[in-house]
Amino acid sequence: MAATENQADYSEDSTKMLKDKTAPVDTEEACAADMNGGGETSQTSDKHPLHNRWTLWFFKNDRHKTWNENQKQVTSFGFVEDFWALFNHIQPASKLPVGCDYSLFKEGINPMWEDPNNLKGGRWLITLDKTKRNLSMDSFWIETLLLLIGEGFDDDSDEVCGAIVQIRAKQDKLSVWTRTAVNKDACTNIGHRLKEALQIPENIQIAYQTHVDQEQKSSSMAKSTYVL
Repeated sequence: MAATENQADYSEDSTKMLKDKTAPVDTEEACAADMNGGGETSQTSDKHPLHNRWTLWFFKNDRHKTWNENQKQVTSFGFVEDFWALFNHIQPASKLPVGCDYSLFKEGINPMWEDPNNLKGGRWLITLDKTKRNLSMDSFWIETLLLLIGEGFDDDSDEVCGAIVQIRAKQDKLSVWTRTAVNKDACTNIGHRLKEALQIPENIQIAYQTHVDQEQKSSSMAKSTYVL
C-alpha cells in the first residue's frame, strides 16, 4: 500500500520496529490499560508511524449489563512504539478469564456486525480447543496483530477491518474481519496470508463466514462461504 508523505519511512523502519519489543513488560488487568489518554505521548517526532490508527477493545461478559455496556474501548494508537507499550502492558490473551475478548480494529470501526464498515463483510474463523490455549493462543494473536498493523495483507489490507480473540469454556476463537464478503479474491488472499503467518498446516481448514449468515444461523455454526 502506498504511504502518505508523512509516512515515507513506514515500509522500512516501521515494519522493522514491529518485531522489536522495546517497551518493558508490565502486565496488568486489561481494563486498567490507560496509555496516557490515547496511547501516545507528545514526543512523537522519533516514533515510527503506522499506516492506520488502531483501537483496542476489551469485552467482559457481565450478564447484568448489555452487550454495549460490556464492550469497553481501551485506547487508540498510531505508532509502533505505542503498540508495543500497550501490548506489553495488558494481560496476554491466554490469561483472560473465560467469556472475555480482545478486539483490535481500525480507529472508527466498532467490533460489531452492525457497524457500517462491517455490515457487508464477514470473518475468517479459527477455533482452538481450550487445551491448546497456553500453547498456541498468544502466538496466534500476536502474529495476527502484526499482520493487521503492519499492513501484512498487502493490496488487500484496506479490506481488513480488525481481529478478535475470544476466550471460551470449550473452544477459543480467533477471527479476522473483512469489509466486503462478496470480494472473493480479497477474502481468499487474506485467508491464505493468515494461514501462512500462523503456520497452519494445509490439511487443516479455516472457514470464512459472512456476518449476515452468522446473524441468521439456525444452529450453533453459520455456513461457510469460503474454505481454505
